[in-house]
Amino acid sequence: MMFEDHQVFIELAVALAIGLLIGVERGWKERGAAEGRRVAGVRTYALIGLLGGISGLLSAPSGALTLGVIFAGLAGALTVAHVLDYRRDEDAGITSLVAGLMTFLLGALAVLGELAVAAAAAVVTALLLGSKPLIHRWIHAMEQKDLKAGLILLLISVVALPVLPDQGYGPWNAVNPREIWWMVVLIASISFVGYYAMRLVGTRRGTLFTGLFGGLASSTALTLHFSRLARARREMAPVLATAILVACATMFPRMFLVSSLIHPPLLPHLIWPAAAMALIAYGFAAFYWLTQPRGGDDADALLDNPLELKSAVGFGLLLALVMLLARGIESWIGATGVMMLAAVSGIADVDAITLTVARMSRDELGVGIAVWSIIIAAAVNSLVKGLIAASVGGGALGLRVTLPLLGAGLGGLGVAWWTLF
Repeated sequence: MMFEDHQVFIELAVALAIGLLIGVERGWKERGAAEGRRVAGVRTYALIGLLGGISGLLSAPSGALTLGVIFAGLAGALTVAHVLDYRRDEDAGITSLVAGLMTFLLGALAVLGELAVAAAAAVVTALLLGSKPLIHRWIHAMEQKDLKAGLILLLISVVALPVLPDQGYGPWNAVNPREIWWMVVLIASISFVGYYAMRLVGTRRGTLFTGLFGGLASSTALTLHFSRLARARREMAPVLATAILVACATMFPRMFLVSSLIHPPLLPHLIWPAAAMALIAYGFAAFYWLTQPRGGDDADALLDNPLELKSAVGFGLLLALVMLLARGIESWIGATGVMMLAAVSGIADVDAITLTVARMSRDELGVGIAVWSIIIAAAVNSLVKGLIAASVGGGALGLRVTLPLLGAGLGGLGVAWWTLF
């Protein structure tokens, strides 16, 4: 190890900064304690971080054994200090003990070539240490069904999703298990986020926030979920229609940005149709929002289940059927053009055809045909979501959603025709 290397001093400085950061948080928490009654303060944590950095340097030539021995000695010393502190104050919490050990390890990590990881982990550690009141409020407000729903969501996303095969099965290889299950995870996540958004900020603002989130993830999934809620709570149709329109309107700028990033020449031709569709949908959403009554903001009356898993799985099966039918139609009719394929693909999804057409426009496909195909897919998808709202959510919701989305689709097609032809 060449100590003349400036990198060494930078790494040790980061190790010291990590200790100072965690020490400031711990010191602020214990700021009311008398001098000498704190096990560790700002200086102690700073020294622990620096000790971890120096230990990491010493372990480079001799291996991890040196680092392990020093860590064991520090753990013993901090444990003895904690026991003495417990006998005095009868405080069994070991957060400060663990924070000291974490500071040492992060300091060592900083000099072992992982500066960014160590710094990021230190910031997260300080945030967790300082979030005790907020975390405790969340835990006290949590019910058993909330905890169960969160664990199930982790199970279907973190455990189940990665192991599913990412390839087509069945006729025409149309059914992709991972894509279908990804939609199940999206619907369940939207349900989960919407449930807590409504509990935290009320039904009106919670649904609006969930609509924006759903538009960034899957406006089709959110339309299905809120349509089911509207059938169960018909008096909430205006609020839910607003959220659905916000989600659907958010899809248009997302579609525009994705296409333009893949092939920038699409930008000047796609911006006006996408803007027209977004403005129409957002305009109706704003009108509904401003004309809604302000009373009855009771989220518990709207949501009973934080994770609508059955409806999510049902939509996944429906998506598999639509994917199969779309591929079948393409196979039976033949490759009659990209625009017909865009119309068929728009029944189920906009992102897939948008990415495909944008990539094709970089080679053999003309920009005009690419823009027209993307707008056709978006218009068809908007109409499908309007039909979902009408068939699942009932007439009150369907009327509020279908007409604006139909207007948005026709407006986008009209502007595209005017600008391209």
